[in-house]
Amino acid sequence: MKRLRNFSAGLGLIILSTCSSNKTGIDASGVFEATEIIVSSEASGKILKFDVQEGQEIKDGEMVGYIDSVQLYLRKMQLAANIKAVKSRRPDVGTQIATIMEQIATAEKEKERIESLLEAGAVNRKQLDDIKAQIAVLNRQLEAQKSTLNSTSRGITEESSALEIQVAQVNDQLQKCRIINPVDGTVLAKYAEQSEITAPGKALYKIADTKNMFLRAYITSGQLTDLKLGQKVTVLADYGEKGYKEYDGTISWISSKSEFTPKTIQTRDERANLVYAVKISVPNDGYIKIGMYGGFKVQR
Repeated sequence: MKRLRNFSAGLGLIILSTCSSNKTGIDASGVFEATEIIVSSEASGKILKFDVQEGQEIKDGEMVGYIDSVQLYLRKMQLAANIKAVKSRRPDVGTQIATIMEQIATAEKEKERIESLLEAGAVNRKQLDDIKAQIAVLNRQLEAQKSTLNSTSRGITEESSALEIQVAQVNDQLQKCRIINPVDGTVLAKYAEQSEITAPGKALYKIADTKNMFLRAYITSGQLTDLKLGQKVTVLADYGEKGYKEYDGTISWISSKSEFTPKTIQTRDERANLVYAVKISVPNDGYIKIGMYGGFKVQR
């Protein structure tokens, strides 16, 4: 679950109207945010390992822990045994029809012998008709037996396929017992500990992509015409007594709806103003922190 962290304190910095803003030429100000993800458990059971600490940097795809999966593994072994037992019942079609095939072959040879004798006048026509009828009966028996064996094989195939689907489901559940970090980022909060019991949907930790930050600021309708998506701006991070540090920023989002200036603005007149929220993406050099104040100015 992804969301952007909003700081209520940042909503109070709409347009810098103090003398410091005039000196720096800031067009609008706000606070820095990061894309946050709350990583939740996908399985239930005891957390056997959980190597996560607040402030820790974790790579995308890194396994940070796992949940007890013994029962799932035993279930998988049981299903594998069931599949083996089901497949062992599959009939050997070649062996099953070998006898009747041999009878047909013998009857065909007898037919050839009778046909030769019939040409020589040594036998009558009825003997040939009888052997032909016998061969026809054997062929019908062969087809019936093949149909029965094929039907049995299909049933066994379907039964084993259903069990294999269950194995795939267990494999998926086993995979979900591994706690995999979804993005590169820094751990902001930890909600669980090793040896605790967890359940699907229970939050384990919160991580944020602090390498790519956003400045959320508010502009007036008059400033709206000077901005567009993808526009390059100069972002200034407020380091307090150390002053401002400049960064290159890009406007990534402009709200399509206006809103009233947040109530944290001190004067009643300013609270009556309509403003638009904007987001400026800023590559972080490691010094920008979530919740830090900042501003931006348009590169004119």
